[in-house]
Amino acid sequence: MTHGFGLYVHWPFCQAKCPYCDFNSHVVARVDQSRWAEAFEREIDRVAALTPDRILSSVFFGGGTPSLMEVKTVERIMERIRKRWRLSNDLEVTLEANPTSIEADRFAGYYAAGVNRVSVGVQALNDPDLKALGRLHSAKEALGAIEIARSTFDRVSFDLIYARQNQSVDAWAMELEQALALDPDHLSLYQLTVEDGTAFGERLKRGGLKGLPDEDLGADLWEVTQSLTHAAGLRAYEVSNFAKPDQESRHNILYWTSADWAGIGPGAHGRLTLDGQRFETVAERMPGAWLAQVAEGQGGDVSSVEMSPAAMLEERILMGLRLSEGIGMPASWVESKLSQINELTNLGLLDVAQDRLTVTPNGRPLLNAVIAKLLTD
Repeated sequence: MTHGFGLYVHWPFCQAKCPYCDFNSHVVARVDQSRWAEAFEREIDRVAALTPDRILSSVFFGGGTPSLMEVKTVERIMERIRKRWRLSNDLEVTLEANPTSIEADRFAGYYAAGVNRVSVGVQALNDPDLKALGRLHSAKEALGAIEIARSTFDRVSFDLIYARQNQSVDAWAMELEQALALDPDHLSLYQLTVEDGTAFGERLKRGGLKGLPDEDLGADLWEVTQSLTHAAGLRAYEVSNFAKPDQESRHNILYWTSADWAGIGPGAHGRLTLDGQRFETVAERMPGAWLAQVAEGQGGDVSSVEMSPAAMLEERILMGLRLSEGIGMPASWVESKLSQINELTNLGLLDVAQDRLTVTPNGRPLLNAVIAKLLTD
């Protein structure tokens, strides 16, 4: 309740399904955008009725590929948001975009509708790797998309994936230096992870997907990422996110600080504090079923579960330790975990000061192991 309040809007459609993607995204021949805009308006009305006294500090259009939304769709959503909530003076409105769907006129329309920050899904800056990642754009198109975005919006971020197949440290360093030469305000740099249920996951099970980095190479790729971004003046404020001062993603910080946000759209998750209790909300995943459910007046959520104190603490650790500033924890919890905490501090992976836990630079590449240790009894 003290860290702000956000709205996540999930647009579930893409031009193609990337082989590494485990998000709730779908490829369809046609989308009735007017019908979808109406459904989002209904969901905004429903959630706003639950949160009448909140001041909205951020909106995030995620997906899927939100840059496939017509300008009119975004206009209708933003207009309804303005009607239903009080807005903070520095409202952040982010829209995710793929280079293939970036058009100058459409971006100008998004800006006029109220979008003031764009996150471009570049993923790689060479054509062979883009093809291997299943991306539909070229490196040239990616650079052009960044330029269009920067000419339209004050705040622009873009994503890259590293630890790709057959990627050397030198090759990644050259690619990252090319990205940093663009003088970005914000970069999201993700190590490639192969998830179950994705095309990459199935390929790996069949013995394919050769050339993925081993643990030592992965560590070297991590180190060069930290070194080059730091030298370029970007702070690693979160394990995969780097920004100039005051250019951090305020919406994502809501997630990492266990703040409140409402999630609308197929498969969207939310966390809402209502009458002093924190609830986890989950929306229907399938687009058609979600649309029908909302049209029938049932609301898009399939579950709203009150979170236990233990579940809230666990989520706070899972999310909060991703931040470079760490997290404050109840003294009673710290006392109960002294054995694990002492082991991690002795290994140089964790710092503790006045019940605030911070993962050290040496611990950050081992974050999952640090968290797993803290969550053991």
